[in-house]
Amino acid sequence: MPDVNPFADVDGGVIYWCEMAWLPPGEVVECVSLRVEGTRITHIQPEVPPPPGAVRLAGLTLPGLANAHSHAFHRALRGHTQAERGTFWTWREQMYGVAAQLDPDRYLALARAAFAEMSLAGITCVGEFHYLHHGPGGVPYDDPNAMGHALIEAARDAGLRIALLDTCYLTGAIGHPLAGTQLRFGDGDAVRWADRVELLGRSLRTAEDVVIGAAIHSIRAVPPEQMCLVAEFANRHAIPLHAHVSEQRAENQDCVEAYSATPVQLLHQHGALGPRSTAVHATHLSDVDIALLGGSTTHVCMCPTTERDLADGIGRARRLLDGGSPITLGSDSHAVIDLFEEARAVELDERLATRERGHFRAAELLDAATAAGHASLGFPDAGMLVPGAWADLVSVRLDSVRTAGATKGTAAETVVFAASAGDVHSVVSGGRRVVEDGRHMLGDVGALLRDAVADVRRWRTPVR
Repeated sequence: MPDVNPFADVDGGVIYWCEMAWLPPGEVVECVSLRVEGTRITHIQPEVPPPPGAVRLAGLTLPGLANAHSHAFHRALRGHTQAERGTFWTWREQMYGVAAQLDPDRYLALARAAFAEMSLAGITCVGEFHYLHHGPGGVPYDDPNAMGHALIEAARDAGLRIALLDTCYLTGAIGHPLAGTQLRFGDGDAVRWADRVELLGRSLRTAEDVVIGAAIHSIRAVPPEQMCLVAEFANRHAIPLHAHVSEQRAENQDCVEAYSATPVQLLHQHGALGPRSTAVHATHLSDVDIALLGGSTTHVCMCPTTERDLADGIGRARRLLDGGSPITLGSDSHAVIDLFEEARAVELDERLATRERGHFRAAELLDAATAAGHASLGFPDAGMLVPGAWADLVSVRLDSVRTAGATKGTAAETVVFAASAGDVHSVVSGGRRVVEDGRHMLGDVGALLRDAVADVRRWRTPVR
């Protein structure tokens, strides 16, 4: 024991005392005190009584959750796209309808509300896959990064760190130009895309809470000769590089017909795989694809609630993890924002596909939601309750109707396989208490969402 108790007084910091906490190497420990100074955890001491003046956190305290794949404006689709039959492609047309209505002010309001919903769910960092860059017809705003700045401001208002994954989007399909709402996504070519992203990065060079990353929207949207330029840009700046990969079988078929390669093989050929890269969805993969992803230690972001909502299919998560690809989680289209649901769906979908149980331990799924997700977004010093890490503390009730009866030995399994976002009662993000007793610092997030969604969806309101 140290001669001086680091929890004896606060000295400008804050002391939190957790009934239970999930600590490395992945175990639940009781009676844990954590000292936070500024944005960082400075000391952790398990199995101690509550220090004087400590803030008590009931239930199980986890590191902050990382939502590794988000399209904030898709939040306006919830409840509307579920009312009809169709496919991914019919859903996409409705998504374009929402995108057509957004300007920087509307985007700020909608993203702020969506990010606040994430914060209430225990998410402290979001990877925003951002491709809605320009005004109607593709005309740039006076500030060509106005939409990106709106997303960053929204995340800060909601109490999240953000990896803004600025997305290159150049073609409407293989061999087809952008059209309609898609014109708002394009910069013309990868060189002009990179120039705009460089400008954005320079404006945020000293921002500790923001990572500017890169993204290849998909093999449909970025031709191979442009793809390699995006990969080179990401490698030169040592930033995250994400891409939608093999979400639909039709995407694979088109890619093979055009390039005699699968999407994963095409990304590999053009330098887009590696430890800073993330393949989003990766639903329909061959054994060769899995070997290429794993051999390059490319992350794979599973988004099960979106993948089942859009009838995409079930990915091969266990094979990918065993092959060397860290698994991360995203809420993507925000049909629901609940990373506990995403985590358990990875296991439960695997059960449906194999008719066997027990593919993932709770600790593996929590790692996907925390440390692995943060690392994929360029925050490798987050997602862990250790000294020096970002001070992100997410406390989950163990006395709700979903979690009551949990013990130290079953707390992690109870949270992963039974808890919901509504069981999160306290969130500390970067040392700031953003959720207390289930209430966000912005106030009534439901009202914020209602108003923002209604404003965006007025285009669908019939004239009477």
